[in-house]
Amino acid sequence: MKRFLDLVLVVLAAPLALLATVFIVVAIKLDSGGPIIYWSERIGQNNVPFMMPKFRSMQVNAPVVAAEKFTDADHYISRVGKFLRKTSMDEIPQLWCVLKGQMSLVGPRPLLPIETDVLELRTKAGVDKLLPGISGWAQINGRTCITPQEKARLDIEYMQKQSLAFDLKIIFLTLYKVVRQEDIVH
Repeated sequence: MKRFLDLVLVVLAAPLALLATVFIVVAIKLDSGGPIIYWSERIGQNNVPFMMPKFRSMQVNAPVVAAEKFTDADHYISRVGKFLRKTSMDEIPQLWCVLKGQMSLVGPRPLLPIETDVLELRTKAGVDKLLPGISGWAQINGRTCITPQEKARLDIEYMQKQSLAFDLKIIFLTLYKVVRQEDIVH
């Protein structure tokens, strides 16, 4: 049922996502040049790495580091990137990963390989067996404003409570948080 919900919601969102993509592509090109999509290596289901796309929100020379550990991010974020991050529109390309079955709309957020502390805690608890999500329980309960331990605890809680109703609750809370632009550090 989860996969069916993912596919239905992605298909329903596709026209709006495609329209937004046209404007985003033009804005990125006019603002900072360089590639439109940034491919980030992430750790997926069963700790298997995969390449996750995002609209590029940072300058081409930005270092690769977890968002909560980025001390001078404002120096690297492009003007368009600030808007993309505040609205979470930089995540739109990840709908492709949902269609491919590498991600779900809801699940533990895929980690960067350098986020070994959260990865280790997740693996011990079995969270690594879940398909990662564009949004998740940890995202709507603090996003990058929480500690790695709290992130892992919330991912474990999601694993224990997961259901269609819980996923729908997370989707609605995600939309609410995006509109209110809550828990966005940079």
